[in-house]
Amino acid sequence: MKVILRSDVDKLGRAGDIKQVATGYARNFLIPRKLAQEATPTAIKWHEKGAERRAKQREKQVSQAQEIAGKLAGVHLSFSRPAGDQGKLFGSVGKSDISDSLKASGFTIDKKSIGLAAAIKEVGDHEVELKLAPEVTAKIKVSIVARA
Repeated sequence: MKVILRSDVDKLGRAGDIKQVATGYARNFLIPRKLAQEATPTAIKWHEKGAERRAKQREKQVSQAQEIAGKLAGVHLSFSRPAGDQGKLFGSVGKSDISDSLKASGFTIDKKSIGLAAAIKEVGDHEVELKLAPEVTAKIKVSIVARA
């Protein structure tokens, strides 16, 4: 089944792309979540008319993301958490903690953009990748300090 993507879908495509996908994937996942619409002849004509507008909008988003990435290059976050003798935390530092700390620093970054596979559970310096746009990423340093 051919679909027109309404928003970016990981490992499938970007908003505005026309993709061939399995019928079940389209009907059970993409279309109900409003991530895509069926590519009928009318929808394809409408899609072609707005292609230039979407390209300009995409360029604007990428330039804004690159600007934010430049500002984030020097950001260093520090957290103080209770820890045991071997440096293991009695808790963790997760995506929401990092997002809240970035918000306090003046950056509004969605939790979904934070590339943290699992919560940080050890004392020390860690590097966290932020995905600001499909082709724009930034890395920030996160320090965890043991607290008694």
